[in-house]
Amino acid sequence: MMRIVIADDHAIVRHGLRQIVEDEQDMCVVGEAGNGEELVALLRQQPCDIVVLDVSMPGASGLDVLKWIKADHPRLPVLILSIHPEDQYAVRVLRSGAAGYMTKDSAPEELVKALRKVSHGGRYVSEAFAEKLLLELDSDGEKKVHDTLSDREYQVMCSIARGRSVAQIAEELSLSVKTISTYRTRILEKTKLRSNADIIHYAIQNNLLS
Repeated sequence: MMRIVIADDHAIVRHGLRQIVEDEQDMCVVGEAGNGEELVALLRQQPCDIVVLDVSMPGASGLDVLKWIKADHPRLPVLILSIHPEDQYAVRVLRSGAAGYMTKDSAPEELVKALRKVSHGGRYVSEAFAEKLLLELDSDGEKKVHDTLSDREYQVMCSIARGRSVAQIAEELSLSVKTISTYRTRILEKTKLRSNADIIHYAIQNNLLS
């Protein structure tokens, strides 16, 4: 029996994922978490075979939580589930140790396929993204500017590019306005951009909002 833990801050999403998993005779959900801290605590008590993790959660982001998991449980496969397109996060999370990445608009059978693949030591991305992903992972070329950002900085940059205000981002990430403002300042310094409008233009040029 494949034991799965689901981490997502929306109860209705967790319920839907549980239904998909438990329709399979050889899979079961052994735990749920609504944020990163809950997940880390749960994994210290509940053995499992796979974690399904939302990349965008309040407080510690899914990328932060992924790093914690890989530090404590280096062999535990983590399948990232996200509302964000693969172009935006897939390479970053796979480089951080995730076993797979899929978007929340994927068909239920794709989730089952992904769980089976990562449970056997494979990596999962959609077929459409696989070729591009391999090129990105194997590339020895110069990094793009946004690749130099930390995971949290990148997350804030993408939110700014979607037109979110500092206050809105702070609320979504459960951080202070001052903290988000600090991230924004670092982003502008590292990217040599000067304003939110420049960030939006850069994001569009580099397909970060596709």
